[in-house]
Amino acid sequence: MLEIKKTIEGEKASFALSGRVDSVTAPQLEQAVMSSINDVTEITLDMKDLDYISSAGLRVLLAAQKQMNNQGKMTILNVNETVMEIFDVTGFSDILTIE
Repeated sequence: MLEIKKTIEGEKASFALSGRVDSVTAPQLEQAVMSSINDVTEITLDMKDLDYISSAGLRVLLAAQKQMNNQGKMTILNVNETVMEIFDVTGFSDILTIE
């Protein structure tokens, strides 16, 4: 199960994620992020309560990052040890801005 809390303020969109991003829930994340991405210059994804992210979720992050490279910036916040290990193993820690 994935819960997404989306906040848009001006040209900034924030997403607080909790639960799991896997092949079942990745389309939910993709719809939430990609439907908001055209009108913003900054996106933050707060992963404080995210337990797991699969390759399907990583694909969504990569697509969002590619689009934001052209129009602003995307930042990942509060990554826990489990998710950070996935980012490290896949090389995503080199691609994404993680704070």
